[in-house]
Amino acid sequence: MHSDSVAVHAGRADLTALGVHALPLDLSSTHPLPDLTRGGESYEAMAGGGYPLPDGGAVYARLWNSTVARFETALAQLEHTSTAVAFGSGMAAMTAAILAHTTMIGRRHVVAVRPLYGGTDHLLATGLLGAEVTFCAEAEVADAIRPDTGLVILETPANPTLDLVDIAAVVAQAGPVPVLVDNTFATPILQNPVTLGATMALHSATKYLGGHGDVVAGVIACGEETAGRLRQVRAVTGGLLHPWGGYLLHRGLTTLPIRVRAQQDNAGRVAAWLSRHPAVARVYYPGLDGDPRGLLRRQMRGPGAMVSVALRGGFEAAGRLTSSTRLFTHAVSLGGVDSLIQHPAALTHRPVAPHARPSADVVRLSVGLEHADDLVADLDQALGATTLAATGRF
Repeated sequence: MHSDSVAVHAGRADLTALGVHALPLDLSSTHPLPDLTRGGESYEAMAGGGYPLPDGGAVYARLWNSTVARFETALAQLEHTSTAVAFGSGMAAMTAAILAHTTMIGRRHVVAVRPLYGGTDHLLATGLLGAEVTFCAEAEVADAIRPDTGLVILETPANPTLDLVDIAAVVAQAGPVPVLVDNTFATPILQNPVTLGATMALHSATKYLGGHGDVVAGVIACGEETAGRLRQVRAVTGGLLHPWGGYLLHRGLTTLPIRVRAQQDNAGRVAAWLSRHPAVARVYYPGLDGDPRGLLRRQMRGPGAMVSVALRGGFEAAGRLTSSTRLFTHAVSLGGVDSLIQHPAALTHRPVAPHARPSADVVRLSVGLEHADDLVADLDQALGATTLAATGRF
């Protein structure tokens, strides 16, 4: 089926048999045990990364929840993987992926392709999880691989400069080393990393998957062997997504295709307009450069709805712009129905090493579902004030 149909129907195959139409919500923190033996065996199966036994019960919500499992099934179908594992945040998902592929298997080295989301970059750089990291560019992955490398991490489009990384090329360089792709900006509607050879597709589900700014979550789509290790880490560390979050995310998936396409249309119009504005030194938006590497054609189905701009007035101009918009809310996060604006170097990427931090003149826009004319008008008045303050003239 097309992704539009999958988004509406995935994870709902048994609803008719249950006699319900809307998604069920299981808020139980604990579950009745059929008997001591089967309950204990079911507990052991889940704690080891498996599933509850059919006659053993779900035992305890830290190990398993049916509402969350429904969302996982739906997301996996959209990502064309056999399964998915959901977590309480995107960073919890990233943490589990790193632990499952480093300390858990005795390989402590990670290769990370910059630029990355600031939280991921910071987590790796601190060494908090016991992993040693080599940061590199896309073309340097093969040289960075060591005998003890357990994981390669990349993000495409990258945060915040929208760099496109060739997933298949990185997978080829990585060889047998698993590759995790942060697919948050693209969503499963525009890109499916596992079909290109990656081991995992990670989402900060807080963003486009939820789409309404009212849930914090993370999810990793992958194969069953990988999922088993991720579920084991989740069970031991307590990183399970709350059922209410799983419910909101599953409901959010139903409108994901239409939201992403509409937001992408808006972003294209906003990016084109910004590229002609005298206060803007550069627009970062896939496709404006004519897609010289062909990645939009080969691995994506569109450029997405994120736009970043470098302003001629530097940090001061960035501060004026973010405080002058009216429709664009000055706030972190992205992917919601309403448009957001933020300054990565001062906020989301603040913990990143100075030499790898985004430039101080860069502002990031998450383009929402407002009318494109209104979004352009808002930026026009905000950039007008910015230009006037910087130069004394419009």
